[in-house]
Amino acid sequence: MTIEVNNETSNEIDVKVLSDLSRFVLDRMRIHPEAELAILLVDPDTMEELHVQWMDEPGPTDVLSFPMDELRPPPEGGEPVSGLLGDVVLCPDVAATQARTSGHSTDDELHLLTTHGILHLLGYDHAEPEEEREMFGLQNKLLAEWKSARTA
Repeated sequence: MTIEVNNETSNEIDVKVLSDLSRFVLDRMRIHPEAELAILLVDPDTMEELHVQWMDEPGPTDVLSFPMDELRPPPEGGEPVSGLLGDVVLCPDVAATQARTSGHSTDDELHLLTTHGILHLLGYDHAEPEEEREMFGLQNKLLAEWKSARTA
């Protein structure tokens, strides 16, 4: 699996941890081992430009996902398909603000946003209440399993 993490900000970010988390999530979701993922960390101005351009929304946001080959987790017993998963763009400054509001660390927020962004690449959404329950439940489960595996 190819996972590229680029930090274009002045923030100190442990890109290896984000890469390890991404690999964990993709493995748990049974994504093909040759799939490719890019994660980009950007400043608020860059994120705002992307947010306006692609979502027609003002201001910077926390995470944006840009799927490429629309890869999906295979059905139980099915074979995964290789391809380009896409790009996840994170804004550490927005994540830091959200982390303070939520009462956890910026790293924890970036881990959550990375997982969230990957799930969007895999076709999950949260526009409807049922979709939100499914996506956020899976997101929380994956993060809990990853944290447990890291401390084991």
